[in-house]
Amino acid sequence: MRQMIDGRTRICGLIGNPVEHTMSPAIHNFLAGQTGKNLVYLPFPVKDGEKIGDAVRGALSMDFLGLNVTVPYKSDVIPFLKETDELAAQIGAVNTLVRMEGGFKGYNTDMPGLYRAMLSDGVSVEGERVLILGAGGVARAVAMMLAKKNAAEIRILNRTLEKAKAIASEINQLEGREAVIPMELSAWKELPEGRRYLVIQATKVGMYPDVNAAVIEEISFYERVKVGYDLIYNPMDTKFMQLVRKGGGEAFHGFKMLLYQGIIAYELWTGVQISEELADKTYQHVLEQMKK
Repeated sequence: MRQMIDGRTRICGLIGNPVEHTMSPAIHNFLAGQTGKNLVYLPFPVKDGEKIGDAVRGALSMDFLGLNVTVPYKSDVIPFLKETDELAAQIGAVNTLVRMEGGFKGYNTDMPGLYRAMLSDGVSVEGERVLILGAGGVARAVAMMLAKKNAAEIRILNRTLEKAKAIASEINQLEGREAVIPMELSAWKELPEGRRYLVIQATKVGMYPDVNAAVIEEISFYERVKVGYDLIYNPMDTKFMQLVRKGGGEAFHGFKMLLYQGIIAYELWTGVQISEELADKTYQHVLEQMKK
């Protein structure tokens, strides 16, 4: 369905820095056309971090329906919101603003997006043994999601053990149980032999242009991987994914997480539930756009 832009068109958009290479407009404008919503989605660069509050207030003043927030402002935006969803508050990062009376409510759709991506790929979380590579903000959010979805065992592997310990301590306190175990990255060799894991690669290692790198290079590690998720999606086939397949596991990239976090944001803005059929159609559309 072709979009018409007129005086009733609602505006949604993305704020962050940079935003020039985002694929979010391809997701949301396609969904608007497919669902018949009079909505347009645009990227808005906010190059001065001191102006993030001005950006939120400006969007509110101009009656924007909603916003996405990307790096580096996912935490900086929180003080300027009317309300923050419980999950977003626990994660400490907001990527979706939904208009409410008197302001915006902040949500985090990244982790629900990852969970829906996993379900769409037939990957279970509940009862699984999971390794997370990395201990940055993304790894923290992933660990929190896994704990809430009742993964049987969650281990965070990181070169700096103290960072992994800090995340584990925080999540274990929130959950009221020993849900997360911190480990040094090199300690993977101490994991029980014969046991295969769901592994989530949550670092920037292997991201374009450094495409020939992986956090762990030894093939013996990948022989313990049942399913590997690389949250990087550029390139679409990372060194980590190649090693997972070489070790006999299934490998997935992070693009579906991007897709589903966008779908969840669109659902929050419009109240329209996106079917798996339309999600698949959107996925193919955006892949085609990426090739151009």
